[in-house]
Amino acid sequence: MSRQPTSSTSTHVDELSRDWLRTALGLDSDESPFPWQCELLRRFCQGVPVSALDIPTGLGKTGTMAVWLVARALQAPIPRRLVYVVDRRAVVDQATEVAEALRAWVGENPLVARALGLGAQPLPISTLRGQHVDNRAWLQDPSSPAIVVGTVDMVGSRLLFEGYGVSRRMRPYHAGLLGVDAMVVLDEAHLVPPFERLLEAIERGTEPGGPFASKGDGADLMPRLRVMSLSATGQQRRDALTLSDADRAHPIVARRLEARKCLTVRAPVSGDQLAANLADAAWSLSGGEPRRVIVFATSRDVAQVVSELLTKRGAEVELLVGARRVFERTQVSAWLAAHGFVHAEDGQLATPSAPAFLVATSAGEVGVDMDSDHMVCDLVAWERMVQRLGRVNRRGEGDARVIVVPESDAGDAERLELVKALLLRLPAVNGGHEAGPGALSQLRAAAGDAIAAASSPAPLHPPLSRAVLESWSMTSLEEHTGRPEVQPWIRGWVDEEKPQTEVLFRRELPISDEGTRLADAAVAVYLDVAPPHLMEKLETETWRVLKWLEARSRTLATVHATTDEGESTALARDALVGLVLQGTTVTREVRLADLDSKPGREQLGVALEGKVLLLDARIGGLRQGLLDVAHPVASDVGQEGSLPFRISRVGDAGLGEVAGERRLREEASLCVAEADGVESRWLVIETLPSESAESEEGRSVARARSQLLEEHEEWTEREARSLAARLQLGEPYVSVLALAARLHDEGKRARGWQRAFGVNDAELENGRVYGKTTSRPNLALLARYRHELGSIPRAESDPRVQALSSDLRDLCLHLIAAHHGFARPLLRTDGAEMPQSVLVGRAQQIALRFTRLERTWGPWGLAWWEALLRAADQRASRLNDEAGNHD
Repeated sequence: MSRQPTSSTSTHVDELSRDWLRTALGLDSDESPFPWQCELLRRFCQGVPVSALDIPTGLGKTGTMAVWLVARALQAPIPRRLVYVVDRRAVVDQATEVAEALRAWVGENPLVARALGLGAQPLPISTLRGQHVDNRAWLQDPSSPAIVVGTVDMVGSRLLFEGYGVSRRMRPYHAGLLGVDAMVVLDEAHLVPPFERLLEAIERGTEPGGPFASKGDGADLMPRLRVMSLSATGQQRRDALTLSDADRAHPIVARRLEARKCLTVRAPVSGDQLAANLADAAWSLSGGEPRRVIVFATSRDVAQVVSELLTKRGAEVELLVGARRVFERTQVSAWLAAHGFVHAEDGQLATPSAPAFLVATSAGEVGVDMDSDHMVCDLVAWERMVQRLGRVNRRGEGDARVIVVPESDAGDAERLELVKALLLRLPAVNGGHEAGPGALSQLRAAAGDAIAAASSPAPLHPPLSRAVLESWSMTSLEEHTGRPEVQPWIRGWVDEEKPQTEVLFRRELPISDEGTRLADAAVAVYLDVAPPHLMEKLETETWRVLKWLEARSRTLATVHATTDEGESTALARDALVGLVLQGTTVTREVRLADLDSKPGREQLGVALEGKVLLLDARIGGLRQGLLDVAHPVASDVGQEGSLPFRISRVGDAGLGEVAGERRLREEASLCVAEADGVESRWLVIETLPSESAESEEGRSVARARSQLLEEHEEWTEREARSLAARLQLGEPYVSVLALAARLHDEGKRARGWQRAFGVNDAELENGRVYGKTTSRPNLALLARYRHELGSIPRAESDPRVQALSSDLRDLCLHLIAAHHGFARPLLRTDGAEMPQSVLVGRAQQIALRFTRLERTWGPWGLAWWEALLRAADQRASRLNDEAGNHD
């Protein structure tokens, strides 16, 4: 966590609270939090709503995470999950540093850990980089406090049951825990007004009487979603928290508000001269001395040219752009710390030994506590200029110079002229204009209308209705004619934004040894168990992807494909080298021959818009996380660090032992070759034990210890009761959840299921029915049977279920049907040991039950209930694995 030096201040919180907040913020014993941080803690503890925080940049807004955590430890009436949202352009986010530091702080303070109910368990966090990147630790215990750091698109899509990169069966799990008992903190809210409006609509809609709220006796069971926007734009809200007189009198605050930033605006230059002018200006500001200079360019192409020009002068240069794999983008953090642009993990700020230049697009404008000595940039809309100015002399300890180089033929010329006029209205100083936070605040107060005209207009966006939300919540439907894309609700209708494509490279695709795509069901399993992971993704404009593919295709027509290990392979023109994905559905196969004709390229370009392109790594063309047509290999594929899965192609001998590897659990095996009609080779997907298994075979295969069904259900019931007690559900809901847990896997008693998982007839005759086995399942014998379907009639005939009221009986039966993420509203009936006429009626009842319950509990409320049983079930499975490891 970056250092925040402060002087002693009087506060409204007691000594313990102040001490916890001070240490959570990483301050020394002679330092104190800023007054606004103490006031926020006071409001949290008293249950006073805070919808917005309007604090100038550089004054510790990410400290809200520490304030929330301390308030939770003090038993404040606030949600137990903090969801910190940054814009998708933020690739080196300060929030990740803060979350990891808070996790360490809790681990060093047993009293705090006990107050949070964690005991010896670490604080669950999910971040945008590092070892906790996009993990599922926060899903494991819905009663635990947790910190989730995500982008607008990640959090928005998951909140709306359409999670990008999340399988359909996991989407309600994510939505339930994001939409209930969560505080969403939206950083730089002014950059994404449609998403801010969406969050506000959900917050209002889940209030009592709202269109998305739970109804009836259980309406007060679950704490609702809360939203707090962070910005530096002077939001006029009744309950917004702003700087007080005590803050302004604080010496550190005063110094940062009056930070010296002398800005000059140069004469416009043409687009083809912009890169050279930016590079020359940056070099002149460094003076050849060890100074930190940041260069912002709107165009990625311009930024790359600036980087190359400065590198030719022998400078230390790092390029921070969005169209780069997340894995490589996260590695930028180390360079920034080594060259003094951000604080190192020990809180120290390094001094560069030579001129150091960070060249960035909008990827460097938000989400990072980054500082520099000087800055050079082109001209952009007002709100982005303010963001950029917050990245120079951030702490007010220097005398910064800022050079703005307008582009004469840039788009949106009228708005940019307004921005230029506003900059020239800033106070004159030393041949330029003072552009520090204080001067910007004064300009905002005096020229509010002009600033609005110089800022990017908020995109139009559709209202959130119950009907649209319900179409998204039907996650077990692969297709729904009334289900729109969620992007307009998250980002608004942005006409000028070019279509994007996410590209990821893998060594093993769901393709047979003969080169044909596996069956749809097998591909769905592959993508369920090993979905596109954040660290693998490279997102860029579709036209760039198509242009790169065309160039690589021409190269591979004459040159063999090469792997990182130096292996050379000829790729036939008709070879299957990629799959275009939408969720778990393959919408198109990609072959090199598709790129040989103009019609083929055009058709592929349309198919790629807004989709994911999964590519065979042998196609090459990836260097340092950037698409590079000249690079022969796809560098570092499979080396992304914290991927929670491993995919291997194996024969009868199996995987064997790999020294030094992380301990993995086999979750799925897909046949890729047969010999004389017998399966002989498989695509085996293994996952980390800490990851929740998703496939039928993964959830039912134990790592080291087979477990009788009776014991597994008993353990799941125990975990459900414990979870319900921690959540203080009370009766009759504790008993309903426990009963669903006790009966959830009864469908595994089916003889076909037992045989598919390796239980022999002798054991079955002796009454030994298993809930978990260590055998690789025979998928042919399983015949796509869903054991949840078999559990329903057994539960319906149980006297304890029959004794429940109709509403509670509905809830109990739905939780059983949905505990693997299906039954929303459909649950497939394949392989069930009952007549087809009975199956159709049962499937109808499952769907109708879902509809009734969603009306009663609301979309997020019902998903939250499902998450409780799924968490208890997965906890019982992990305990069985741990018991097997100790045998």
